[in-house]
Amino acid sequence: MVEELNKLLSDLNVFYRKLQNYHWNIKGHDFFVVHEKLEEYYNCINEQIDEVAEHILILGGQPLGRMKDYLQISTIQEANNEKLTSDVIYKNVTADITILLNLSKEIKKLAEEKTDYGTSSLIDEYISDYSKKLWMLTQMQEK
Repeated sequence: MVEELNKLLSDLNVFYRKLQNYHWNIKGHDFFVVHEKLEEYYNCINEQIDEVAEHILILGGQPLGRMKDYLQISTIQEANNEKLTSDVIYKNVTADITILLNLSKEIKKLAEEKTDYGTSSLIDEYISDYSKKLWMLTQMQEK
């Protein structure tokens, strides 16, 4: 369980940095709206990072804490340092949240198999959050 949670922790940390990178590098007519939404997203992810790391400790494990460690196991890739429009950002954020949702579902299944109800309960919140964000992002991208 700790190994899977460290994968999630790694994805969350890389995603957090990616969201901040996008926040700094958004360009276009919808700058203000997207800039604000990205800040909302990375603040939420920051809370999840802390919750997951503390939960790993509760389970008696050691949370990863170095970017080097995160980058070695994260499925989410870093963003380049470049100006981007909202269309590209929304597409990339949608793909990354899908990764987080799928990993959360895997962790949920494992937690249920191991009757680890604390982990299962924590992950329920993330599944709900990621599902809602995906729905909203999909609506935003509709033409």
